[in-house]
Amino acid sequence: MYKNIFTSNIKSSVLPIGTLDSYIHVANNYPMLTSKEEQELSKKLYYKGDLEAAKKLILSHLRFVIHVAKYYSGYGLQQADLIQEGNIGLMKAVRRFNPEIGVRLVSFAIHWIKAEIHEYVLRNWRIVKVATTKAQRKLFFNLRKAKQRLGWFNQDEIKMVAKELGVSIKDVYEMESRMSAQDMNDNNTKDNFKNKKINSNIFLKDHNSNFANIIEKDNWSKFISGKLYKAILKLDYRSRNIINLRWLNKNKKKTTLQELANYYGISAERIRQLEKNAMKKLRFLIGNLFSI
Repeated sequence: MYKNIFTSNIKSSVLPIGTLDSYIHVANNYPMLTSKEEQELSKKLYYKGDLEAAKKLILSHLRFVIHVAKYYSGYGLQQADLIQEGNIGLMKAVRRFNPEIGVRLVSFAIHWIKAEIHEYVLRNWRIVKVATTKAQRKLFFNLRKAKQRLGWFNQDEIKMVAKELGVSIKDVYEMESRMSAQDMNDNNTKDNFKNKKINSNIFLKDHNSNFANIIEKDNWSKFISGKLYKAILKLDYRSRNIINLRWLNKNKKKTTLQELANYYGISAERIRQLEKNAMKKLRFLIGNLFSI
């Protein structure tokens, strides 16, 4: 990423090429655009698809991505990765920016930049993703700031946070617990066994899981479905249609006896008799198929 962030005439004569410092140095030396210049470039990209204009817009805002990424340095992730994710957000924003909305690109791009960085942090902060819902995402970034200031929350502080963020007290408790937990290192070496260190594999085993039973159940389900299909094909068209509409139509609700009576122009009682006879015949046919 850093050896060639974009083709440029700006070179660093002091810092080694390929390092984060050299990237930041080069990015900060790209000239910033005036409002007029930004408007002209944005219109060229928006109306004509000018990629050269897109490149200039992106390069002039790289320093802003670096500035935003610094606020996420406390999550234990590489600054280079945070900047890279922010750059993805910047490129998405440039592609979607409408110059007619009357705001500067930086005001529009901030949301895209933060969204990409947030998603990266949530994916990589722990082995198991800590936040999946909208409420959990909101809590993750806001709780961390509050915990640095207050430590563990008391009951009143939890209620206050839940009220301010518009989430439930249960969500606050759960997120605080997730953020306080630590990933376990699964390091099964001989030294660990000699020193009687806990082997995390004990906690990773699922004794309730039985792949043989799962495969057997799946095969049995397919076998039964095949037998039922063959048996239904031996029914007359009307009986087959009644069974399908009454019991086998997964995408729609069960058809009533009266609806079928109206369709065939007979009584609902006659439909019930046909259904009963079809079911009886199906049981007989399936029994014969199993005996084959």
